[in-house]
Amino acid sequence: TCCQSVVDDWIESYKHDRDTALLDLINFFIQCSGCKGVVTAEMFRHMQNSEIIRKMTEEFDEDSGDYPLTMAGPQWKKFKSSFCEFIGVLVRQCQYSIIYDEYMMDTVISLLTGLSDSQVRAFRHTSTLAAMKLMTALVNVALNLSINMDNTQRQYEAERNKIIGKRANDRLELLLQKRKELQENQDEIENMMNAIFKGVFVHRYRDAIAEIRAICIEEIGIWMKMYSDAFLNDSYLKYVGWTMHDKQGEVRLKCLTALQGLYYNKELNSKLELFTSRFKVIDITFLSSLKILSFVSEEVLTAEDCENVYHLVYSAHRPVAVAAGEFLYKKLFSRRDPEDDGILKRRGRQSPNANLVKTLVFFFLESELHEHAAYLVDSMWDCATDLLKDWECMNSLLLEEPLNGEEPLTDRQESALIEIMLCTIRQAAECHPPVGRGTGKRVLTAKEKKTQLDDRTKITELFAVALPQLLAKYSVDAEKVTNLLQLPQYFDLEIYTTGRLEKHLDALLRQIRDIVEKHTDIDVLEACSKTYHALCNEEFTIFNRVDIARSQLIDELADKFNRLLEDFLQEGEEPDEDDAYQVLSTLKRITAFHNAHDLSRWDLFGCNYKLLKTGIENGDMPEQIVIHALQCTHYVILWQLAKVTESSSTKEDLLRLKKQMRVFCQICQHYLTNVNTAVKEQAFTILCDVLMIFSHQIMTGGRDMLEPLVYTPDSSLQSELLSFILDHVFIDQDDDNNSADGQQDDEASKIEALHKRRNLLAAFCKLIVYTVVEMNTAADIFKQYMKYYNDYGDIIKETMSKTRQIDKIQCAKTLILSLQQLFNEMIQENGYNFDRSSPTFSGIKELARRFALTFGLDQLKTREAIAMLHKDGIEFAFKEPNPQGESHPPLNLAFLDILSEFSSKLLRQDKRTVYVYLEKFMTFQMSLRREDVWLPLMSYRNSLLAGGDDDTMSVISGISSRGSTVRNKKTKPATGKRKVPEESSSSDSMWLNREQTMHTPVMMQTPQLTSTIMREPKRLRPEESYMGVYPMQPEHHQAPLDYNAKQYALSFHFSRRGTSLMEDDEEPIVEDVMMSSEGRIEDLNEGMDFDTMDIDLPPSKNRRERTELKPDFFDPASIMDESLPFFPT
Repeated sequence: TCCQSVVDDWIESYKHDRDTALLDLINFFIQCSGCKGVVTAEMFRHMQNSEIIRKMTEEFDEDSGDYPLTMAGPQWKKFKSSFCEFIGVLVRQCQYSIIYDEYMMDTVISLLTGLSDSQVRAFRHTSTLAAMKLMTALVNVALNLSINMDNTQRQYEAERNKIIGKRANDRLELLLQKRKELQENQDEIENMMNAIFKGVFVHRYRDAIAEIRAICIEEIGIWMKMYSDAFLNDSYLKYVGWTMHDKQGEVRLKCLTALQGLYYNKELNSKLELFTSRFKVIDITFLSSLKILSFVSEEVLTAEDCENVYHLVYSAHRPVAVAAGEFLYKKLFSRRDPEDDGILKRRGRQSPNANLVKTLVFFFLESELHEHAAYLVDSMWDCATDLLKDWECMNSLLLEEPLNGEEPLTDRQESALIEIMLCTIRQAAECHPPVGRGTGKRVLTAKEKKTQLDDRTKITELFAVALPQLLAKYSVDAEKVTNLLQLPQYFDLEIYTTGRLEKHLDALLRQIRDIVEKHTDIDVLEACSKTYHALCNEEFTIFNRVDIARSQLIDELADKFNRLLEDFLQEGEEPDEDDAYQVLSTLKRITAFHNAHDLSRWDLFGCNYKLLKTGIENGDMPEQIVIHALQCTHYVILWQLAKVTESSSTKEDLLRLKKQMRVFCQICQHYLTNVNTAVKEQAFTILCDVLMIFSHQIMTGGRDMLEPLVYTPDSSLQSELLSFILDHVFIDQDDDNNSADGQQDDEASKIEALHKRRNLLAAFCKLIVYTVVEMNTAADIFKQYMKYYNDYGDIIKETMSKTRQIDKIQCAKTLILSLQQLFNEMIQENGYNFDRSSPTFSGIKELARRFALTFGLDQLKTREAIAMLHKDGIEFAFKEPNPQGESHPPLNLAFLDILSEFSSKLLRQDKRTVYVYLEKFMTFQMSLRREDVWLPLMSYRNSLLAGGDDDTMSVISGISSRGSTVRNKKTKPATGKRKVPEESSSSDSMWLNREQTMHTPVMMQTPQLTSTIMREPKRLRPEESYMGVYPMQPEHHQAPLDYNAKQYALSFHFSRRGTSLMEDDEEPIVEDVMMSSEGRIEDLNEGMDFDTMDIDLPPSKNRRERTELKPDFFDPASIMDESLPFFPT
């Protein structure tokens, strides 16, 4: 390979001149870190490693912040793998001679140890990777030496045991000499590994950078697996256990990957028992840890530990849930009683799966925190397919009587079993995970398609017969019936004909009809409606049979509704509760069916209109009747629209639909003022839907013939919709008195109420985004951004973004309008003499700052919008003159303090243009004022006069001008591209040139700077602080730019930037970035007596005592540092 040839060439060079070769190797590591500096021969001979590293740090170019190990792209990925390969090949090629010369390895280890302690991330990262790979290569060498020593020892013992006549003394001496050399070599290798482990690993495994920590943990896992006799003990496992607390998932995953390789080898499990008992299941949210648990002995895991894993079957992350499902199945379902062997061939209730199905039901009910049966089924689908597809057994448990001595299922258990059965049928028929798991439907293989067809056939043949019986048994139980009625959606309807199952179809239709007559629950009725919709498929021969049954049912419901309505609306008679209930129950059934079926031929618009109109006139209509009448009429309108869209409709059809739609909108508008909140919410939701559907969007896609149907809401309707939002959405949680059953303190009801309010707001914002209502109505929404950020911040921010895409200028005018509204509200509450340091005013300024951030960094794209925003803001500030005369500030002048938050978004030449526009509203007397009340004007002027890069300076209000404090906003970095001098656009100048004599002064061209470093704002001298902040500018001209001052600022910032980068990148060696508390670690380490363990490399059979060796760095006693908080004392 390439690395092989490079290493061979280097070895030849080393043998010829080792100093020159080592210098090349040193520069190799330096340059692989991204440093362009070069270590010279003079530096190598006369400077210490620390001095060399300091010199290289000074020459390190860190402008980009990238270095080879962090760069993206295939070439850099290849670089990293080649870099690691080179180190391994280097040690392998040098393992027989060069690494023992006490020069090459000492120099390299010393250099890497020094670099790994650098504050420069590139040096630290690269050298840590190199040192860890070097350590891995040395571990491999040590393992080979150990094997060779054992082989030599066996040969020596075999030769010595020979009889004296056949014993070769010279061979014995040769073997003794070889054993001695191998022992010395192993001592040398161990010293090298000691130096790397203590010098690099024990510091870098808790580095501030996650990538560096991950490298260390990944490599120690390799050492433990490669040379388990030496490294697989608690002295090394403790590092993996501690790091499992790391805050970065990448590092924790490396821990679990390392452990996975160890637990898979059952021969090593005995060495992991103490570790498992102390660190068990620390991070069970990882797939790897769940796989590890399958190999952990049952004695180690308690019942509580297992339960923690069981609950992960409900995880949204499918791989984790599947692994937890395998664990659950192995623990609870895979064991079979010996008595079951004799009943393996039995089916139904007597099959061996019957008890397992019951166990599954019990588990589902016991996990009270989770009610997602679909997630449970999906988690176990791969490992327990036979159990979950045993629908015959499930059906028998529901229909057949229990055997002698068998406890029957309770009502709750039957409900759970039906839900689980439905989920298994859905999973088999659809062949994809439930919503929330997976990225979507995938293409099925031929084998999967065949399995899917077979399963659907099996489901249909079984439940076409059994479903009518199940519905008859549970017909009064709404929950069970709702789930059972979903089964026909997954049938192969052709089997009704081919299997001659028409009589069972008739039985099913009779049961559905009975259920519709018995129930008024919305979920049950909608399930019946969907079942009819699934069965009414014109592709199958059963269509006519089902369509006749459906029509008969609707006929009866419509006749009954008209008859009841006529009695209910009779004049002079007050309807009693029984009549209202009959009308409501029938209306519920019709509405549920109208959702999925076209009931246009029954002409339901007229009766619903009559009902709603009477409710408006009398005002005593029950709320539920109104709600369902509105919904039913909405369905009538939508079905009519679908009819005129899909077919060749006449002009009369369009006009009739237009009339019905507009009348319906007027009715909904009336109900927006109803006293009942539920009615108002229903009317609002339907109005938003209708306005959205019948907006100008209806003509898209070549449907110009629908132009007569376009409906634009008038100003009064828009105002009422907005008032509803302000009254019912932007309220405090405690003010919402409409949560379910009046349970104000119930957290679930509060969440549900918030969800409902979010939907209402989203419906109105959709009208804004699609320009159905005027964009300026969004001002009342935008001004709530900060106050209700936690509840609706995402919706409001997205609305801002969409409106800006539609019309940047109008969006900017809407934003400034919202700030003006808040300012006026504050004036009405506090008067014009308010305190500018008050929380209310500060809140408006903070909202303005947030608005400014939404404009992004590309000032050219938002140039006109920002200019228009400033124009409207200036006009508003000077709109109301002070009644006391020009010597007093305009009443809204403080608004300029808010407007200054947007000054940083102006281009430099636009700042000057806006400044000229500002001066049109100022008198000469105003420019001379320095009192506190004029501070907003001075602050705003100063923000416009500031340089392009050190934009707005905001003066804190409430203090005198001489003692004012200046806040410099964060400067923006230059782009590094050449900037062409820009000019104010003609569109910008149109609204500025009120007077023909007033022109924007020509800007002096600034010198082109090639540096990309940010420019530091110019510092004010104390004597300039007053006039510098509020300069007098009687004449309009641009002050000459001090080029030398700019260059000084650049050089000053460059030096500061270098310092700050070093400070930010410095890692806190002693900072515990992984552990939650000292006590937690002490608890984990309790019972692990590290100090008494011998961590030397395992001796071969002839290992001699090595008392002359230096203290062993592998000994935990030598690496314990009492200053570190998470090492046990």
